[in-house]
Amino acid sequence: MSKHQAVWDEARHTLGMEEIDSAHHEFIEQVAALIAASNAEFPALFQALVNHTAAHFKAEGTLMRASQYRGLPEHEGEHHRVLGELQQLNRSLKRGHLPLVRAYVKEGLPEWFDTHLAMMDAALVTHLKKQSE
Repeated sequence: MSKHQAVWDEARHTLGMEEIDSAHHEFIEQVAALIAASNAEFPALFQALVNHTAAHFKAEGTLMRASQYRGLPEHEGEHHRVLGELQQLNRSLKRGHLPLVRAYVKEGLPEWFDTHLAMMDAALVTHLKKQSE
């Protein structure tokens, strides 16, 4: 059992910025729904996760540009990498590779999220909060 679970942890996940926290909360809920989904429900839910993630990353990119965030290239590079992975997995899913995509959602995604939030999003929110003081 991975120590990274698709469960919202108020203490660990809340960064104190409504726009980002609510997008993260929704992401966790979607991952949890995917883990619990039947094989029949899974593809549509995975597509919804890809769409949500693309919109969330775009919104974060806008915040980074507007605030002239110095960490933008690295942060956005990570967004592009993960979105690319999700899109690739979505293509695999359409070719019938359900177990592969299920394993990624259960094992890879919660761990990536926790790490990305702690390493990158926390720094971004600190920067945004300083700007608004």
